[in-house]
Amino acid sequence: MNQLKFTDLALAEPIQRALASQNYITPSPIQAQSIPPLLQGHDLLGIAQTGTGKTAAFSLPILHALHKSPQRTSPKSARVLVLTPTRELANQIADSFQTYGKHLKLSQALVIGGVNKNPQIRTLKPGVDILVACPGRLLDHINEGDINLNNVQHFVLDEVDRMLDMGFLRDVKKIIATLPAKKQSLFFSATLPPTIKDLAHSILQNPKTVTITPEKTTAEKVDQEVCFTDKESKNQLLLQHLNEQKGKGLTIVFSRTKHGANKICKFLNANNLVRCHC
Repeated sequence: MNQLKFTDLALAEPIQRALASQNYITPSPIQAQSIPPLLQGHDLLGIAQTGTGKTAAFSLPILHALHKSPQRTSPKSARVLVLTPTRELANQIADSFQTYGKHLKLSQALVIGGVNKNPQIRTLKPGVDILVACPGRLLDHINEGDINLNNVQHFVLDEVDRMLDMGFLRDVKKIIATLPAKKQSLFFSATLPPTIKDLAHSILQNPKTVTITPEKTTAEKVDQEVCFTDKESKNQLLLQHLNEQKGKGLTIVFSRTKHGANKICKFLNANNLVRCHC
């Protein structure tokens, strides 16, 4: 069976031209499975990790829809909203929209924290086709009347598990409450625990589901061992292992959440590992 190519997908010619200029020929699995139902207008639940190509999976059909239904933007409005947890991801997504949409006459705004608000306010004032934002700064603009989301037609919630780990659940729910009921919604997360599943069900209407499981590989020259213990003994076991590693170089300790990382760091510093940083 011949492998699917981007040219086999029903994407508008200007988008195909942009893909060809980047020498993009074969879609990744999440792109091949997501783009057709999104072009048909379905909501989508995508379970996929960063690096699987999901930005193109949602940006290409959204650009196609905007191109096929040109509209003049209303002041302080947006036709597309993409919410993502970090400035770095927001910048990457905005760059992707610009790359794939370089032959389309579409306006775009990037709303992130850590930078001056005034340029963002000026960009939002006439309205934009595509708005890529982080929750905290976007909520600030909503509360200050700089943007109204009543006209959003396509809504993407990206990296949801990271968003919740960073404490954005309340902000995300406040933003969702300002969106119109009728829209195409896309929801991406690497995992789907109960909290995230409930959030997805509250947003999506009869969604198509795409699950991409990456190949699990082990780095060469890395020794691995598993220690079974109960929750109450984990910190002491970690401390024991770290003391055994003293003088052997840098050690990285991963935690599932930011809150958990802070607790581990405080515990280790309290036990004379004074160079522990979160």
